[in-house]
Amino acid sequence: MTKLASVFRLRLPNSLRAAVARMCREDGTSINQFVTTAVAEKISAMQTVDSDIDAARRLLLRDGGQQPQPHDRLDVNPGPLCILDSGPASSP
Repeated sequence: MTKLASVFRLRLPNSLRAAVARMCREDGTSINQFVTTAVAEKISAMQTVDSDIDAARRLLLRDGGQQPQPHDRLDVNPGPLCILDSGPASSP
């Protein structure tokens, strides 16, 4: 299978480019790899939101009193529970 790649010129403010370059040096990756991953993550997040909006729209537009349909189920895995610790409680 042949992978097709294209050249995409990207203009970034100097401060943003410097921050990306610094992070890539620290992480041992290329700027190209960083930008590719960032774009892929953004697309994934937007597609997830679109999917959630479509599911909510189906539910909201359905006539009332109907039982949930199999396609109404949202397959959501919330992952491990995250408990934020605000530190020791302060005494009055």
